[in-house]
Amino acid sequence: MTAKTAEERIRELQALVEQHNYRYYVLDDPEVSDAEYDRLFDELRAIEEAHPELVGPDSPTQRIGAAPSERFQKLRHLQTMGSLDKATTHEEMLKWAEDVRRRLDLDEPIAFVTEPKIDGSAISLVYENGAFVRGATRGDGEEGEDVTRNLRTIRSIPLTMRLAPGEKPPPLVEVRGEIYLPLEGFRSLNEQLVAQGRKPSPNPRNAAAGSLRQLDPRITASRPLAIWVYGIGAVERLELETHSQALAWLREHGFRTNPGAERHDSIESVLEACEEWERRRAGLDYEIDGLVVKVDSLAQQAALGALHQRPRWARAFKWAPTTAQTKLLGIHVRVGRTGALNPWAELEPVEVGGVTISTATLHNEDDINRKDIREGDTVIVQRAGDVIPQVAGPVLPHPEGAEPFRMPRDCPLCGAEIVKPEGEAMHRCPNRACPSRGLETLIHWVQAAMDIEGVGEKFVRKLWAAGLLRSMPDLYRLRVEQLTELEGYGEISAQRAIEAIDLSKQQPFFRVLFGLNIPHVGFVTAQSLAYHLGSVERLAAATQEEIQEVEGIGPIVAEAVADWFADEENSQLVAELGALGLRLELAEDERPAEGRLSGHVYVVTGTLEHFSRAQAQAALEELGARVTDSVSAKTTAVIAGENPGSKIEKATRLGVNIVGERGLEELLSGE
Repeated sequence: MTAKTAEERIRELQALVEQHNYRYYVLDDPEVSDAEYDRLFDELRAIEEAHPELVGPDSPTQRIGAAPSERFQKLRHLQTMGSLDKATTHEEMLKWAEDVRRRLDLDEPIAFVTEPKIDGSAISLVYENGAFVRGATRGDGEEGEDVTRNLRTIRSIPLTMRLAPGEKPPPLVEVRGEIYLPLEGFRSLNEQLVAQGRKPSPNPRNAAAGSLRQLDPRITASRPLAIWVYGIGAVERLELETHSQALAWLREHGFRTNPGAERHDSIESVLEACEEWERRRAGLDYEIDGLVVKVDSLAQQAALGALHQRPRWARAFKWAPTTAQTKLLGIHVRVGRTGALNPWAELEPVEVGGVTISTATLHNEDDINRKDIREGDTVIVQRAGDVIPQVAGPVLPHPEGAEPFRMPRDCPLCGAEIVKPEGEAMHRCPNRACPSRGLETLIHWVQAAMDIEGVGEKFVRKLWAAGLLRSMPDLYRLRVEQLTELEGYGEISAQRAIEAIDLSKQQPFFRVLFGLNIPHVGFVTAQSLAYHLGSVERLAAATQEEIQEVEGIGPIVAEAVADWFADEENSQLVAELGALGLRLELAEDERPAEGRLSGHVYVVTGTLEHFSRAQAQAALEELGARVTDSVSAKTTAVIAGENPGSKIEKATRLGVNIVGERGLEELLSGE
């Protein structure tokens, strides 16, 4: 290859790699497979190694590879990076908006922009003639640390701006953004730190800041840091009138701006957004601790100015933090409805995200010991998905005498010897008569499976304690006079409970299947079995091979279903339920709708912005599609939101089409 040919191919490959980086890291909409991307990148690197004189600092191969620094140099910001005053109530926000109106001496409404307040590390990126030249942490607002080499390793930061044909970039643009760690990356990083005997990070913000300030860029590159860009600082030859225009300009030129940014024509609309985002944040794959609210007009921002580096034209509306440290008082074990032993943590009460937490989930023995969590530890507690409390890891060192956790050899309730099936993470009590196992099954039946109105966990526990309830059929044999003997139940409340239980007999067949406590059969799998086989009689007679023909059912699930129906006690249970009037076959009104998506099979994974997964499933099923839990060669497409997990890898391996939320919307609209 001649030098001229090599130069042409290098430029072509650089453009292709950067285009694919942009689509993957900024748009989250890749055009090629990972294998094809790696092929292009490897070819570029090979040609550059053969022609080092042609390698420029803006080549995508130059993101990583600099030697470690001894320390960070200081960089003065071109424009002060002020911090924001915060508000925690609607009243404070209204007071701020009124102060803005008074200072501007305006009668007409003021426009605002809201953006999620990312819990990360603020940075500034300086671009000269379209090329990234240096970047710094916020520091004290006047100067920060030069972390340019580390920032270059983050693939969602463009090394050069995207320009339209013939477009000239501004001579200077200072871009402001927030570096953060996605939640899955944060969890993985803490697991690695614990495995290395090091202290885990208490929250994603600290983890992002620590990752960004590594003296060795290769360590930064190994961590899945990302950026949301939120504004422009110093600039030359770029005329913009509003903050919303600035965000649009940044998006057009290759920067990753948060899709949740929104313009509002009133402060009342802003407050509605604050409430909506507090509900939505549990579904995000990154942490936010509030909303940033800014006056949209840049002229009005300039007129309002700042006080002590705090802009008068912006406020941070903040919520309570979602991580905290507390003492682990004890590790206890509960036997679940499938016989699984579920360890849980007893904690010294601590407030996390505005809620007092005294217990948390611990998953299983392997997870506890991988994190090296021990009784007596000071631990980091987080509300996973902002709802379920979890113990992320210990604050080392352990207290003297703290021992690694071991699962009990015998069931703590019935004394049966505990087993751990090969290939499973959970220990199990094999005794089907174990009191807790039966109780948990009944709670699952009335709450999750049959959704019996007014009949919940307290009701079941009270009946269990009175000896009136030991199995699902017992529930349908209850009489009003039995309930009125219980504390808290009069004639009317007892009658209502009996009527609600009787009404649950009309629940569809798949809900009965879901409630039977068949191993590995969740809500969606129960639907698939019901739709494919049509009745419990056909399901009980089916072989493992026939069950495996059902879409989304693999060999492990098929074997578990076949074994469950082969058990005589289970057959008797099903016969009793049928004799009591519950549905054991697919009714006409349960059959999948006929529509333009009939015959198509979809998997929904990850967090969608405008749909819950249940809503997405229902919308697809209304058009005749089937929605399953697992990806197979029969899957039409995988609909992937944020943080989609391993299903994307399997879809890629099988060549199954992957679409984002926009693809789902087009599918539903028929475009």
